[in-house]
Amino acid sequence: MGRKSMLGLMIAAMLLVWVVPVFAAQEAGAAAPAEKSQWLLIASAFGMALAAAGCGYAQSRALTAACEGVSRNPGATDTIRIFIFLGLAFIEFLALLTFVVVILLIYG
Repeated sequence: MGRKSMLGLMIAAMLLVWVVPVFAAQEAGAAAPAEKSQWLLIASAFGMALAAAGCGYAQSRALTAACEGVSRNPGATDTIRIFIFLGLAFIEFLALLTFVVVILLIYG
């Protein structure tokens, strides 16, 4: 069995284990409002953490590629700098957009 298929099976098993509490839940509409807001806060925190981690990883990869590009061709430094700032702005926008969605979900 390959490494990718083993990873896929492990992820599928973890997802199936996490879904089990849903079958023990109360009937639809019977949940208390405080319980819903508690799960909303937890889900929002996980969503923001994933967005921040993903954006941090993407920014590090972008800066690594820019540094490699400058080291290979120092004459293209200005062009690479423009595109790296533009790329970093787009990546950071994704984290800010996630933050706005989380705030709208919590207070909206």
